[in-house]
Amino acid sequence: MKVVLAGGGTAGHIQPALSVAQAIMQNHPDAQLLFLGTSAGLENRLVPEAGFELALITKVSLPRKLSMAVVKAPFQLIKSIRQSRKHLQGADVLIGFGGYVCAPAYLAAVSMGLPFVIHEANAKPGVANRLGALFTKKLAVATPVAKGRFSSALLTGLPLRDDVQKALVTSRSDWAAARRKAKLSLGFDPDLGLILIVGGSQGSVALNTTVTQSLASLAAKRIQLLHSLGNSNQLPATTDLYKPVAYISEMATAYLAADLIIARSGAVTCSEVNALGRYALFIPLPIGNGEQEVNAEFLVEQGRAEIIPQSLFTSQWVGANVERLLASSAKASPQGSDVDADAAMKISNLIDFALSGGSR
Repeated sequence: MKVVLAGGGTAGHIQPALSVAQAIMQNHPDAQLLFLGTSAGLENRLVPEAGFELALITKVSLPRKLSMAVVKAPFQLIKSIRQSRKHLQGADVLIGFGGYVCAPAYLAAVSMGLPFVIHEANAKPGVANRLGALFTKKLAVATPVAKGRFSSALLTGLPLRDDVQKALVTSRSDWAAARRKAKLSLGFDPDLGLILIVGGSQGSVALNTTVTQSLASLAAKRIQLLHSLGNSNQLPATTDLYKPVAYISEMATAYLAADLIIARSGAVTCSEVNALGRYALFIPLPIGNGEQEVNAEFLVEQGRAEIIPQSLFTSQWVGANVERLLASSAKASPQGSDVDADAAMKISNLIDFALSGGSR
């Protein structure tokens, strides 16, 4: 059996795809798996690191303003569809997770009569997945979608990364002990508050700037910070309370250790915060189709998160609100959630259903 997985650009598309790939290999050890991506995405590092084969197609950019890119887009799409058809030869099924790579992959599958499955991580589906949903009924979602074709999709949850899945299992017997152990392993004082700041896989200039401007006031309050700035950003000096890093590879440990998380509200981040029972301040990315604000709503309803616009996230706001946020975190239940624990296997089973000719 050959399965092609399409989903690239950011970790939010790639990590769930990798989790599903692992589940497919559990169900079908002899399966041949191929990832589709573009040369511009994180899949170029994450997919080979996970031991899977990656094929690249031309990125199709959809410009937001009238420019020469508008003229180039149709030709890029045609080229990408042709490239996708080549990589889909001999495949039994395609599964897409969203992102630039998916639209041409879906259209290529349609032209070949190849069955395909779509998983939508965001509470507000993206453009590529909405396009693909016009041509298949094999749809899965991480959270319920209110309207459109995804409103009747199979609710699977969002596949968790392997380290988060393991942390969920090993911590559930004693969350307090797991959190203390995580703080110590990262070199922090377990008796002081710890804030984790992550701006996404590439980092966030806006979040980084506000945090660095807040360091003096946070230090005066004896609050510890673990700050992931992104690989392309210069790291500030380390202190006993502040540890800046380019990238956090052990995210599960960082989540467990954190008393408060400050982050964008991508679907994967929201799922991981929920799985490991953390409290978050979300600053949704101010561009896109507004999915990030919607993603975090269920955590706000559970009393596990607050959302503010990027325009309000200033050093003055942080200084006035950080102690209140840490107090809210302390009041929240320490228990994690296993709602997404079986998501990868559910999606793998949906692929099997598609291969069997199921008409759901």
